[in-house]
Parts: sequence; structure tokens; C-alpha cells
Amino acid sequence: MPACGIPIPAVFRQSSDVRVELADRVLRYEITETFVNRGSRVGEADFMFPLPKGAAFQDLKLSINGELVAGETMNADRARQIYEEIVRRQRDPALLEWMGYGLLRARIFPIAPGEEKKVVVRFQTVAQREGDALRIDYFRGVRTSQRETNQRSEGRMSFVLTYPDDPMYGRAYSPTHSIDEGPYSTDTYGDRSFASNYRGSTRRVVIRDARGEVTLLIPIRRSTAAAISLLASAPGNDDGFALITLSPPAVQPRAVPRDLTFVMDVSGSMSGEKIEQARAAGKQILRSLSPMDRFRLIDFSSDVRTFRDNFSAATRENIRAAERYLDDLDAQGSTNISGALDEALSSPVQPGRLPIVLFLTDGQPTVGERDASVIASNVAKQRGVRRLFTFGVGADLNVSLIEQLALEGRGTASFVRPDESVERAVGIVASRLTSPLVTDVRVHADGVRLRKMHPSGPVDIFAGEDLVILSRYDGSGNAVVRFDGQTTNGPVSWSTRVYFPERSRENPFVARLWATQRVGYLSAEKRKHGGSQEINDEIRDLGERFGIPTEFSSYLVVEPGMNRRMGAGGTQLNGIVLRGATSTAAAPAAVQFEAAKSAAAQRSATSVAAADAAVGMRDDDATVRRAGNVTLVLRDSVWTDARYKKSGTVLQVKPFSDAYFKLLEIMPDLREPFSVGERVLVAGRSMAIELTPSGEERLTDRDLALIRDRW
Repeated sequence: MPACGIPIPAVFRQSSDVRVELADRVLRYEITETFVNRGSRVGEADFMFPLPKGAAFQDLKLSINGELVAGETMNADRARQIYEEIVRRQRDPALLEWMGYGLLRARIFPIAPGEEKKVVVRFQTVAQREGDALRIDYFRGVRTSQRETNQRSEGRMSFVLTYPDDPMYGRAYSPTHSIDEGPYSTDTYGDRSFASNYRGSTRRVVIRDARGEVTLLIPIRRSTAAAISLLASAPGNDDGFALITLSPPAVQPRAVPRDLTFVMDVSGSMSGEKIEQARAAGKQILRSLSPMDRFRLIDFSSDVRTFRDNFSAATRENIRAAERYLDDLDAQGSTNISGALDEALSSPVQPGRLPIVLFLTDGQPTVGERDASVIASNVAKQRGVRRLFTFGVGADLNVSLIEQLALEGRGTASFVRPDESVERAVGIVASRLTSPLVTDVRVHADGVRLRKMHPSGPVDIFAGEDLVILSRYDGSGNAVVRFDGQTTNGPVSWSTRVYFPERSRENPFVARLWATQRVGYLSAEKRKHGGSQEINDEIRDLGERFGIPTEFSSYLVVEPGMNRRMGAGGTQLNGIVLRGATSTAAAPAAVQFEAAKSAAAQRSATSVAAADAAVGMRDDDATVRRAGNVTLVLRDSVWTDARYKKSGTVLQVKPFSDAYFKLLEIMPDLREPFSVGERVLVAGRSMAIELTPSGEERLTDRDLALIRDRW
């Protein structure tokens, strides 16, 4: 207790249970965090939640009165205002905010003394291949108010992975933790029981004490032929979404001599554990060299120094001398990033050799050129054919510069969190760069048009890598997907026939994965060229449409029955009718819905289910709702599809009429949007359907033909 005598809330994480499922090269994560307040007054759980690179957030659910309640995506500033107003009233909200670069901030309130509060977060990401294995990572979030130096006080942590029992997969193993495998008697983790390691057609591995960063590897069988696969999601009234994966053939590429330059920040902020890990990373890079490679070591602080003036051959003697050089480095001085990059790009490139630069820093430029855009522009002019890979360490970074350098250098930008291993992060990238397999790879599709692809432009594939493309597509039917690139033996082309559906409810996560990649691309363009209203509007639209947190949108969970209306004087929180609860303000709408439900009940059991869903999902005053694959915005008391452009034919249908149930029968995708309320407008390809009390009660043959041709 502090000197003032005010008791301090002590919110601890009681348990953390991670469930990961691998299916179709996509990893589906579900994390259940349980917090407990061991203090003597009401507290708040406030923690940073890192996502794997490229992961697409799906939802967050908060336990309220024993029920897990989901939320919605809305304007970030408005969500924060609502959250803080609810906190002042000591109700139950949860707020998930975008902090940039795969980092989310979760805030949960209130947690009363002695109370437990549970939150469930779900997201998906594409499983990355590392050599002959698929890699699964999980890094546990940390509380913003207190570093978890004593993690054992933070309760139980488990990790469970399930993956197909298929001959193409070997037995999973972990370089970071001990795992349990083989038959199990019933064992309970969290609220679920797992009876055995092999159940049906899946395998399961369990890490019972999953403290720290978890990594699992699943060996995969390589083929002598290239494998191209497609996962597609198609709403039917807009361009589809495609996840296209190329697994190059398991052939030994002809070795290419490399000129590898490692540029290392040794400014004062790198002192302690950082400099030790950076030295270890440098030694790991040296060990990855082949006899035909050459290397340079450059270290910088206020000044720039080099191991030797020019490239050194990767002989045993030179490598041992370079390791001694690394051991003698001290961390002191300022950060001369521009000078270090000028030195790294000053050596001439020799034909027939692959030049690669690995650049590591933990700070911002403080000596020499300090303007990030000027530094990146200078690098673009000097880079030539070099590939530049960047590593940002810690929290005090110029993230924009780290990203810009990698974009200009056709490499990747890696960000190492304060609790991560610098050596490991650099080593992973270095190991991938040992053998370039295919360079300047481009993807083409004959039969459909691919657009807004990520990554865009030509890319390189190194040994032990797959290429994953996320794209929109226009058109449908059978098509040929082809990858063209260059190898040391000349040009290469791989192709296969695939089917792009016109309408498919499968793989909805592909749309979120694409949207997440698109937001990342737009954010990088914004930092590179400066912001514009067009870019801001697209980021905002993607966040609201696909329900993902961005710099303009956050994810808010509130108690069921809570009205989120913004008034002139701030946020007003009013009760609304939910399954029998009463509110004078909402009574007319509730009576109307109950009448509709009763009328529907007289028709059929299906009618009752549909009306039940409508009542259960009702929330008149939320401004944005996600219903299936449709984002609805409340406009003039009508839940309006965000895609609606006020053009084309609008077919008006009366709720719970014969026409209503006929539409649900022939177009099941409308069930979730229609369940939001009695005034809903959903957009199709060149027409829209509107639920309204004055709408048609029966569909004519002309109406059905209109839907068939234009929806």
C-alpha cells in the first residue's frame, strides 16, 4: 500500500490458454486469457497483444455475467470515448486498439476485488515455411503497467496445436519447449478437455508450461514438382479474394556466390543484453557462409567502422578474426545510420555474385542525415541490385525508416520486441538467404484478373521458402495460374489449373487476411510518401468493412443491452430491449419485433428461428455492425450495406413475409444481414434488396429474374 494509504488494484493474469489449428496452410489461433484482481479495489487489465506478422484479427470476446460477448469495429476515437465513459460508470467494456505493426492494446474493465475476468481473442495467419518445416510461433502479450519479470506469479500457461494426420506432415517438434505427444488419458486445459493425441484425422501436441515465446515446427514432405494451391472466398456481388501459394520443387539450386554485409548498431542504447545478442547474431551470420562467399562487417555509432576495408573471403582464418572483432565491440555514442548505409553500399557489385545487406539498429538517426525520407531516397539511388534486409530492435525506433529501407531494397523488415532474441530473429533470416532459388518472380492468371496483389511486383524466393500471394480477383471459372521467374540455370515457369468460384461462403478468413495485408501496404505507402485523404479513407473503410483494428478503427465490446449513442454533450448509455428486458424508449420497436416474431411463428419453425435471431441481434444505436460478410452502417434509421452506392434497382421486401423467407431460401447469405433489424439494405452486384415495412410481401417471376440477372 502506498504512503497515501490508498489501496492498489493488483490485476494478474491467472492463466493463458492458446489453441492453434492448422488447416489448408492457415493457422487459426484462439487465446483465452483469464485475469484476477488480487487487490482491494476495482482494477483494469491493460496489456499489449502482439500478433504474428501478417495475422488477421477476427474478434475479441469478453466474459460478462458468465457469457462471452463479442463486439464491433468502430471509429477509434469514438470507441475510446465510449470505453472511458463506460469505465466511469463501472460497467463491463473491453477495448482493442491498433498500436501499429502487429501490436494491439487490450483494455478490460472493471475487475472487482477477487473477481476473475476472461477474454478470448481469435486471429488467423498463413503458416510460413522454414526450410523443410512449417513454423508456428506465439508470443505472449505483456501488461503495460508492469513487466512480468516474475512470470511464475502469472499463473498457468498452456499451448495446444492440432494439425492434419496426413502423410505430408511429420511429427511436430519445438526448439523452445518440451512437448507432450502420444496417447493421453483425459486431461483438462482451461475449460476444455482433450482426450488423446490422435483424434479422428488430426494430431495434437501439447505444451503444458508455455512460458516465454513458443515455437513449433512441423516437418513437411517436399515434392520434386512445384505445387500451386488456391483458397478462394467470393461474396458473389463483388470481386473475390484469393490466397495463392507456390511451393517450389525440392531441387538443389546451383550455389550462387554471395557478398554479405552485416551492418550493426553499437550506439550507447545497444549496451547490455542487446550488444551481446547482436554479437551472437553476427557470429551466426558468419557461420552461415560458404567457402565461395565473401563478407563485410560494419559497426556504427557516432562514427562508422569496418572489420576490413573491403570484402573478405569466408575462410576459417577470416571468420575467426571477424568473431574476435565482434567480441571487442563496445556500445557507446550516437546513431549515424546514414553514414553506415553509405559505407555498406559503397563497395562495387561484381557480376555473378549476389549482394545482400543485413542492417540492424535499435534507434533513430541522431548523427549525420536525420530525415528518414532523405536517407531512404539516398539508399534507393545507391542500392543497385543489392537486397537489403532490416532489423529494428526494441521500442525506440524510427519504424518508418526501417520499413522504407526494406521496401526500397526488395527485402523484409523484421521488428524484434524487447523480450525477443535478436540473435534468433537475425539467424532466421540469414538461414533463408543461404541459397537463392528463384528471383524476380511474378504471378499471372489466364481466365480471371488478379488485382491489388500483396506482395506486389517481382519477389525473390530463397531455398526453404514458399511464396504466398493475397489478391482480389475479377471473373470466375477455370483459370491457369502461372509463376515466372529467373534461376541460375535460366528462366523458369510453373503453372496449374484452378477454379475461381463466382460465389462461395468458404474461407471467409481469406478476405480478412487480404485486408490486413492491404492495410499494412497502405500504411507503409503513407509513411513513405506522406498521408493523403484517399489512403486514409481506404484504411478506414477496410477496418470497418472487415472488422480489423487500424489506426482509424478500434474493436469495442460492451454489455448486452447497452446503447452506444453519441450526443452533443458526449456519450449516452441507455438500456434497450433484449429478450424481455424493458425500456420505455425502445418499447415500440420491441413490440413491433415481438409481433413480427409471433406472426412468423404461425408460419413455420424456420420463421421462428429467423425472428429469434432478429430479436437477439438487435442493437439500434450501434453505428457499424458486421453481419456475415457484410458491413452495415446505420444511416437514417436503415442498416445500410457499406458497399451501397445509391444506384441501380432496389427491391423492397417486407420483413417476415413470404417474399422475405423466399429470399432466405434462395440466398442463405442474407440470413445474417437480415437478422440485424427490420430496416436493412444489402447491396448486390447491380441491385440492392431493402427490408422495409412497406415492402413487397410476395416475389413475382419478374423479381426472381431480376435477382438472377443482377444480384
